[in-house]
Amino acid sequence: MKIDRRGFLKVSAQGIAVGALCLPELVSAEKSLSADPSAWITSLIKEYTANSPSNSLHTETKEKAWDEPLVGFSRGDDPIFQDYKEHVGPFHWTPVEIFRLAFPEAPASPEELGVIAWILPHTEAIKADLRKQTREPAERWIRARIYGEQFNEEMRKYVAETLTQAGHPAVAPTLFPGFRTEQSERYGMASSWSERHAAYAAGLGTFGLCDGLITPKGKAIRCGSVVAKIGVPASSRPYRDHHAYCLHYARGVCGMCTERCPAQAVTLSGHNKDACMKQCNATAQYAAKQLGLKGYGCGFCQTGVPCESRIPV
Repeated sequence: MKIDRRGFLKVSAQGIAVGALCLPELVSAEKSLSADPSAWITSLIKEYTANSPSNSLHTETKEKAWDEPLVGFSRGDDPIFQDYKEHVGPFHWTPVEIFRLAFPEAPASPEELGVIAWILPHTEAIKADLRKQTREPAERWIRARIYGEQFNEEMRKYVAETLTQAGHPAVAPTLFPGFRTEQSERYGMASSWSERHAAYAAGLGTFGLCDGLITPKGKAIRCGSVVAKIGVPASSRPYRDHHAYCLHYARGVCGMCTERCPAQAVTLSGHNKDACMKQCNATAQYAAKQLGLKGYGCGFCQTGVPCESRIPV
């Protein structure tokens, strides 16, 4: 069973049913967006996470997969997106490139665009279960990776559709049909759009030794993002170094994620993506045979470490 980490749970734009806003709701949304777009979008994402029945591990108790999210913003003309393209490869989209692909009949300039990014933190119960494990992932964690990411896909579509209906065309890059995984000469496996890098640009976190994003809610998280034609102030980016929140890079200590990885895919030299992929494939086989679940879930490097639930530096 060979698993595509980025595409395994791809949900088609036609596959998720999200109710359209009625006229009074649209009028209210337009007023709120005009008054304070960042606050309105932040509220939209937080309320959806709190109230959607899809935020679930799909257990009898209907336990949630995610706690309250973090939300951040960056501008479409931020030079950092061109830096990503130059470092990762020509296949990596800038905000204006993906927007023009999605809306060729109504293109926008980079300065007219905003990038909305969010962080979904795992609940304490999910983290605690995996924290105890050393070889096989916990069932809660696997369920959160499968069903929690299904919710994240739904969130992307919901945010994009809601903004579009309110008069601000928006696209979720990872849901766009052209989204794909390719090989970067410098970094190996990479994709057309990186959710973690969108979050980094929005001031939501920096990268750790294992390549996971360390945020104010820690590293046991998932990321999502949407590009929209909307003027929204960029969030503060309180760091200059992309490893600023990692104890190993910032202070030369820790490295606990290397000890947590059952496949030795994380070493003091960094993250071996091929070995990581093999470990993910192994967890998929375990999930199918032992739990009857179709999907994978590793996450050992995200739990049982100082950056699990906070910024440790």
